Amino acid sequence: MAKKEYVVDEVKRIMSNTENVRNIAIVAHVDHGKSTLTDSLVARAGLISKELAGEQRVLDFEELEQKRGITIKSANISLGFHFKGNDYVINLIDTPGHVDFGGHVTRALRAVDGVVLVVDAVEGVMPQTETVLRQALKERAKPVVFVNKVDRLITELKLTPQQMMERIGKILIQINKIIDSAAPAEFKKEWKVSVENGKVAIGSAFNKWAISLPFMKERGINFQQVYELVQQDKKKEVIELAPIDEVVLAMVIEHLPSPKKAQPYRIPALWHGDIESPVGQAMLKCDSNGPMVGVVFGVVHDKHAGEVAVIRIFSGKITKGQEVYAINKGSKEKIQQVSIYMGPDRVTVDEIVAGNIAAAIGLKDVFVGETISTEQIEPFEQIKHYSEPVVTKSVEPKNSKDLSKLIEVLRSLSKEDPTIKVDINQETGEYLISGMGELHLEIIEHKIKNEKGVDIVTSPPIVVYRETIKGPSEVVESKSPNRHNRFYLMVEPLDPKIREELAKGTFGEGKLKNPKQVAEKLIELGMDRDEAKGVWAVSGDNIFINATKGVQYLNEVQELAIQAFMEAMAKGPLAQERVSGVKVKLVDAMLHEDHVHRGPAQIIPAVKRGIYAAMLKAGVTLLEPKQKVLFQVPHEYAGAILNIINGKRGQLLEMDQEEDLTKITAILPVSEMFGFSNEVRSASQGRAIWYQEYYGYQELPKDLLPKVVRQIRERKGLPPEPPTPETFLE
Repeated sequence: MAKKEYVVDEVKRIMSNTENVRNIAIVAHVDHGKSTLTDSLVARAGLISKELAGEQRVLDFEELEQKRGITIKSANISLGFHFKGNDYVINLIDTPGHVDFGGHVTRALRAVDGVVLVVDAVEGVMPQTETVLRQALKERAKPVVFVNKVDRLITELKLTPQQMMERIGKILIQINKIIDSAAPAEFKKEWKVSVENGKVAIGSAFNKWAISLPFMKERGINFQQVYELVQQDKKKEVIELAPIDEVVLAMVIEHLPSPKKAQPYRIPALWHGDIESPVGQAMLKCDSNGPMVGVVFGVVHDKHAGEVAVIRIFSGKITKGQEVYAINKGSKEKIQQVSIYMGPDRVTVDEIVAGNIAAAIGLKDVFVGETISTEQIEPFEQIKHYSEPVVTKSVEPKNSKDLSKLIEVLRSLSKEDPTIKVDINQETGEYLISGMGELHLEIIEHKIKNEKGVDIVTSPPIVVYRETIKGPSEVVESKSPNRHNRFYLMVEPLDPKIREELAKGTFGEGKLKNPKQVAEKLIELGMDRDEAKGVWAVSGDNIFINATKGVQYLNEVQELAIQAFMEAMAKGPLAQERVSGVKVKLVDAMLHEDHVHRGPAQIIPAVKRGIYAAMLKAGVTLLEPKQKVLFQVPHEYAGAILNIINGKRGQLLEMDQEEDLTKITAILPVSEMFGFSNEVRSASQGRAIWYQEYYGYQELPKDLLPKVVRQIRERKGLPPEPPTPETFLE
């Protein structure tokens, strides 16, 4: 134990010298070796034995992660290192590679200034490699590359040194292409990676060796020596000659920026407040004496301490007893305890200064993406997730007495992982949880049962659809129940460019906070000036526009009309699924002069039913979620895989042959993918490897629409036949 305390004291001391701090994430495609690499760095810092590194996978400390051999959530650790006469702290986050847990990667990237991108030398750049690298570049986190499993090129594929270099060269060309297309303009050139510029290391995380050009020059060794030792299976000798921790550490310290260096170009991209203000300047300079500002990028539930917020501090220092504002929530909170993460352990400290990662207790009901500060400031840009929950299950407790406990557990899980959506349907009493895929939901179920101790029953997986319209509608007249108020509404499909921008969350949700800014942006995207100036509210990728002229009392019912719009967009008329890509226009209204006759019970149903009727007149259809799937399979099984794709309404994108493998990329509907794994395994006799990622929503084929709508309606306890416009205009 003494050893660990010593490490914590060291880490605390070095943290105050920001020049020698590095905040990094290890990112990669699933199974490319992130956790194994992390172990060697943890061993180097003296927290585990070097012999166990690579097998212990110290940051996969959750029981499920150990059992399944994959990383499920990001884990944080602060490590102290001595390198070339100086002491350094590396705040390291090991992130998951499986697409179902991509949300953890997105959140981790807000907290770091650089990433180590791990790529498997045999598999090369995979879909998730590209996704995580693009996300890192968007958050302005600088990359370096570790090409892993290089020993397989030597021992399994029997490549010569020349062939190996060609193969690695191809991988680097692909990575640089992504950097070229996604890096901030001013860094496109500087952030490119190559063996020559020292931003690339190659090796084997499992066998704990690595080399880079600067390291070989410094040690006076050459690639041929390493190649021969690996060929002869002399593991100990290779590690002695080229230890992985030293090589990767040198690359991280020399090529990834300190917070002082990174914050001047990261802050303007992530925070839209006034850069010239004292707070803006303190963040640019990473000033420990400025006001405290931090962003919560993780919420961890600790059974003894309750909710722990994991925070990247951008300026000032976070201390015990400090009073801070939770900016988005608009409340004042008191920090009760400050600590740093040492893997599974959280160690209490007095304070943590700017440029570091802290764990804080005392923030009530905190959520990921919250900005906390000692001053009232503009919040940081929200953390955007790139895929959406597309698979849903209904959950209920086995014993009805556990109901309130289940609600509590679902709330805390959706805080820890914002990519989980929880929907409580009051009418049917159903509790729905939506996740990124079957595995994601499996993990959530496991947590509810085993970690939170609630016995539950779940339904088979359900697919989440969206409702949209095919064209514009005519103007519909909708009356309030007392017949004293009339609204004239129409709907039309939204321009794809505007829809895309809305889906990113650029304009927020609900009533607009800054209509002028939004109007400017919408005009830029091609919306008519008058329409853009009349935007009242946004719901997902739908928009509500007031296009009326001089209607009396309208401002008094605006809030109620917006509420009706939000409700209509949350549950569409066809099957009560979320609405997508619709522009709702209020073109006229006649309102009763006495406010008693225009209360919520009159206005909300009138506007909501009018929107439904207009949508049905325009023609409502369903959009279904799709996954992009990449298969790698020996040539002789390619035909069997193509048969599966065809049988599942799949769309073939491309097919390539590489040495002894066929690569097939296809788009498949999520609804056809339950039990998919078993089919692919049996068709390829277990020889196929495949990866899937979220592809977005596309229109459901016409011939399937009536059947799917009926199924959804019956499941939700609605009459099987969908309504007509007249249903809402009586």
